[in-house]
Amino acid sequence: MAQVLEFKLPDLGEGLTEAEIVRWLVEVGDVVAIDQPVVEVETAKAMVEVPCPYGGVVTARFGEEGSELPVGAPLLTVAVGATDASSASPGDDGTAADEPSGGSGSGSGSGSGNVLVGYGTGAPAARRRRIRPERNIAPAAPAAPAVVSAPSRPAPVAVAVGEVNGQQGPVAVVSPLVRRLARQHEIDLRGLTGSGPEGLILRADVDSAIRQTGQATEAAAPTAAQPATRTAAEPVVAETPTVQVGAAAPATAERIPLRGVRGAVADKLSRSRSEIPDATCWVDADATELMAARAAMNAASGPSGGPKVSVLALLARICTAALARYPELNSTVDTAAREIVRLPGVHLGFAAQTERGLVVPVVRDAHTRNAESIGAEIARLTELARTGKLSPAQLTGGTFTLNNYGVFGVDGSTPIINHPEAAMLGVGRIMPKPWVHHGELAVRQVVQLSLTFDHRVCDGGTAGGFLRYVADCVEQPAVLLRTL
Repeated sequence: MAQVLEFKLPDLGEGLTEAEIVRWLVEVGDVVAIDQPVVEVETAKAMVEVPCPYGGVVTARFGEEGSELPVGAPLLTVAVGATDASSASPGDDGTAADEPSGGSGSGSGSGSGNVLVGYGTGAPAARRRRIRPERNIAPAAPAAPAVVSAPSRPAPVAVAVGEVNGQQGPVAVVSPLVRRLARQHEIDLRGLTGSGPEGLILRADVDSAIRQTGQATEAAAPTAAQPATRTAAEPVVAETPTVQVGAAAPATAERIPLRGVRGAVADKLSRSRSEIPDATCWVDADATELMAARAAMNAASGPSGGPKVSVLALLARICTAALARYPELNSTVDTAAREIVRLPGVHLGFAAQTERGLVVPVVRDAHTRNAESIGAEIARLTELARTGKLSPAQLTGGTFTLNNYGVFGVDGSTPIINHPEAAMLGVGRIMPKPWVHHGELAVRQVVQLSLTFDHRVCDGGTAGGFLRYVADCVEQPAVLLRTL
């Protein structure tokens, strides 16, 4: 007899208490192997696939796509210990039908335990088989046999399967926010052509459809120049001329839940502002020599000499050199013990804007890396952030953050410290500006650097010294030779 085991949402670590179901990877009736991913969830840290510790037949799923579940809540139930997986069909109450014991299926109670993502037994995942429940065509007709099929593996682009306007099938959209926005405005996702990679539907595509729908509604609404037609039986009554303000009903405010990545960012920024007495200093720097040094580095590598060194990688290397001189800014404050904790290594975070919101991947042991190594790690983490595959461990543990908001076309900002760190360096856009160079007015590549620091860990003299050293390295990259 098959045993029905319940798999609950595991503790994903890093203090996370809930997760949002983004995409189910299995359906009721599928045969799953031990440690096979069964659902994709989005936490406040990252989007991860959760493996099931049991092998058998899925008999029930709990939670719809887009809903939130707390840690410890049931995810699905699996019937294990069946002789023939095709004989296990889900009952109305979500449990499996009785099956003979002993055979090629998973043993009763077999599994890898309540594993975390990436920490299973490493057994190869079996191809899923779909088990369709029997249907009686007519009272006198024999029941149709269960059909077992092996669907192909999912495409690289995450596809949400669900019902849209009464039709079943795949929709090329991964973000639950995009799906929710489409539902709120009654937009049929199947009629949209995605502008993202491999036709992925982005929020911009849904926003465009909403605007087009609004324009069509406005064009169809009656106006003062097109009065409604009167029937012959209706009396004509003289009316006072009025000014028509608009035919549409008053718009209601849109409420967007603060959860997932956006909620985590909101909590961290609020905590930073409420706990940290921060101050900001800034300076303009001539980055002409830095840009020339970067061009020389990349030219020396040749067409096939390896990856190019980015400006962000050079700035990151400058930051690690500056933190070696001013370790006060690579620290945190233990408020309970009233102590400043200076950290031994630099784990450099860098702000990255993604479709899921602002995330801060962390380059581990940045103080031991050169510019090329830092650049390669930044590129790798950026790609993971773009695809939503960063793990919680890759988004935590930073000791100092570099924020390049110049990519948004702005010159300056006052960064908010990434709690519980002690400082953040902000970098504006690098652009030609008039600059006094060697006593003469010239056009130079100028950048504004902003440092926000925790005034508890140091005073303005230390913060100013750090920022001045960074600016000196930007203006004269040869200064770095002393620390290389």
